[in-house]
Amino acid sequence: MVLRNCWKSRHKERGDPLPHWIGPGFGLLLCLSILQCGYSTGAEGTSKTVIQKEAEFDITYNDTVTNDNQTIYAFNHTVSRNKTEGVRVSVDVLPVGLESPFLFVVRQKQAVLSFQVPLILRGLYQRKYPYSHVGRTLCQPPTRAISEMQYFFVDVSTLSSLGTHYQLRVSRVDSFTLHTDKKFSFTASPSQPQYFKYNFPDGVDTVIVKVNSEMTFPCSVMSIQDIQCPVYDLDNNVAFIGMYQTMTKKGAITVQRKDFPSNSFYVVVVVKTEDEACGGPLRFYPLRPDELFDAGNRSKVLDVVVSPAINSEVYVMGMLFCLGIFLSFYLLTFLMACLDNRRYAHSLSVSLLYPSHPCVSFSPPHAGKTPASPYEYGSFERTLDSVGRSRAESLSSVEEDDYDTLADIDSDKNIVRTKKFLYVSDLSRKDKRVLSKKYQIYFWNIATIAVFYALPVVQLVITYQTVVNVTGNQDICYYNFLCAHPLGALSAFNNILSNVGYVLLGLLFLLIVLKRDIVHNRAMFRNDLNALECGIPKHFGLFYAMGTALMMEGLLSACYHVCPNYTNFQFDTSFMYMIAGLCMLKLYQKRHPDINASAYTAYACLAGVIFFSVLGVVFGKGNMVFWIVFSVIHILATLLLSIQLYYMGRWRLDSGIMRRIVNVIYTDCIRQCTGPMYVDRMVLLVMGNIGNWSLAAYGLIARPNDFASYLLAIAICNLLLYFAFYIIMKLRSGERIQCLALVCILFTAVVWGFALFFFFQGLSTWQKTPAESREHNRECIVLSFFDDHDIWHFLSSIAMFGSFLVLLTMDDDLDTVQRDKIYAF
Repeated sequence: MVLRNCWKSRHKERGDPLPHWIGPGFGLLLCLSILQCGYSTGAEGTSKTVIQKEAEFDITYNDTVTNDNQTIYAFNHTVSRNKTEGVRVSVDVLPVGLESPFLFVVRQKQAVLSFQVPLILRGLYQRKYPYSHVGRTLCQPPTRAISEMQYFFVDVSTLSSLGTHYQLRVSRVDSFTLHTDKKFSFTASPSQPQYFKYNFPDGVDTVIVKVNSEMTFPCSVMSIQDIQCPVYDLDNNVAFIGMYQTMTKKGAITVQRKDFPSNSFYVVVVVKTEDEACGGPLRFYPLRPDELFDAGNRSKVLDVVVSPAINSEVYVMGMLFCLGIFLSFYLLTFLMACLDNRRYAHSLSVSLLYPSHPCVSFSPPHAGKTPASPYEYGSFERTLDSVGRSRAESLSSVEEDDYDTLADIDSDKNIVRTKKFLYVSDLSRKDKRVLSKKYQIYFWNIATIAVFYALPVVQLVITYQTVVNVTGNQDICYYNFLCAHPLGALSAFNNILSNVGYVLLGLLFLLIVLKRDIVHNRAMFRNDLNALECGIPKHFGLFYAMGTALMMEGLLSACYHVCPNYTNFQFDTSFMYMIAGLCMLKLYQKRHPDINASAYTAYACLAGVIFFSVLGVVFGKGNMVFWIVFSVIHILATLLLSIQLYYMGRWRLDSGIMRRIVNVIYTDCIRQCTGPMYVDRMVLLVMGNIGNWSLAAYGLIARPNDFASYLLAIAICNLLLYFAFYIIMKLRSGERIQCLALVCILFTAVVWGFALFFFFQGLSTWQKTPAESREHNRECIVLSFFDDHDIWHFLSSIAMFGSFLVLLTMDDDLDTVQRDKIYAF
């Protein structure tokens, strides 16, 4: 009976015959589908009346539907193989209850689209947002014919027993196909998503799709999907296929032709029901179960433009530009090495003609005078005989570990290191062979650390990139998407390539150190007095460690930029802590070779710094308890290090430490007011404590989100303070800075200034949501290939290399000065 009514109703409502392509089989299938609806309402013995209407585009149909009838709108349009035309279905209903929503089913050739109205979209914590106005774009089924007439039907039904009014309108989308370099503006909302088609033009293999909006909120999603039906264009399914990213004002995705066999793709823009994914506030709280929330007006005006990306020639130019910059340093170093070899050959011939040529007796300020006050320098004049005795002592004096069982040797340490005015000869009494082995451990330890650190890092970033490529979720990585050039499986090859400078310049620095090491060893083999008893003692282990750390910084920074995000930021900063720590140790070692920290102690402290860096990134955001603990540890560590430096290690941390502190305060401050015994050291340490306490207070008050950068700023500030103190004391002691070192200092300072300018441009930041981070994205600025952060990589690698050269050459003026005339400050 239902089948007969179905067939009759279709003939009754249609005055014209069926199209020739609708045969008996299709009619039977249609009636079987309607039969199912009839059975669903046939429990009470009633059948559903089906009304089919011939419908036209761009006409608004105002109808009513109940559970007793079902309306089918039949549309037809001509589809061309060479022309893509979008069709959009818009539905508007009066607010109705969830118990009886409208069901709209759009049946196309090879595709079915269904949705209910009011459309219920869910947010976080299962919040429900109803939308009574829905607009959906139909995807165009493929056709092989040049031109073909296609039909589609819109079925409207409900289970409500009351007649409910609705409006239906089907229209063509005139601008469904995007054109290269032409901006198109449109409006979207959660219930009215939009998508458009783009065809790759001939000769273009890569394009960048940019979506922009003047409105920060509502939060939206842009997606790139293959040409297939259905198109996933709702908030709850847009992440199913293709590439996608959240956005507020900016969004950009680079698309390659090889990923889309049809040479075309859809650009889908969806407005989310809530803004939390883009860093917006939680609007409705607390939650009440089964309550509908009025989302309000969430329409967003956007524009989209598709532009060709760079071609292979730009890739080649970018790589040649990068390699050319750093290989020029190799060429310059080679030329300077040739000139240096000529000077060295000349000086060697002079030394062979005059084999007894001794060190120059350098007379610093106040030399030969008794200090008039505790603030003046003193001097202990020494003859060459005393220098010879010092050399003999160096072969049999103190062991490397600074621990002796003989009381007289311990007493000798206290006498020497607590003198009012110290010289390098006082702190270079240990066996040179033992010290060389001690400082070589720095290099071997950092090489071991690098291997064990880098292997899991490389494995992890490969996994990250694989996840991005498989899932298409571009919110995982915090790129500058407006200047991210893919190569193979890498999404931002330019950010990786720009790190090659660290590796090449680190290797060049190792070669320079190796040359100096060889020259020094040859001089030692010849028993050259200048090498044995003059100048700053030459120990190259820390220099080798610094060059290795610079190379590892480049490798790990490249790994970080494969997929930069919140969880792997420490890859980019760990060896920066290493470099800062090694530079400070090298500065201290220059004048204090006997008492410098061992490699094991130094790396253990640096490991503690990295440990706190990880804790700060994970737990430090807004956590007052963490910041209090860290600030206390920071201040205590600063005080302990200050005491260690002030007393040259001649103090003990034991149960009697408080009694000795009280005694010093009583005798020096209360009983008699005396100034500090070591004025210069006190000035440095007071300035260091003021700076570190200020940084600790800033961290405790401001609690910056980027804890890793805050910790790195502490290390850099301490390094700069110590370096400035070293330069000032060097000049104050009557020493001079040679031309090469002065050029390195000035060049490095200028490069650091430009580097920091580009660093603070902040093209992305993982402290915010991915959508907020993309608001800082900018276009490429060099060769259409490198962005501001790439320029930071170039300049910072050059600046670090220059800083290392400064440390290497800064005391070359003392190579012919007796060590008992060189101040240890």
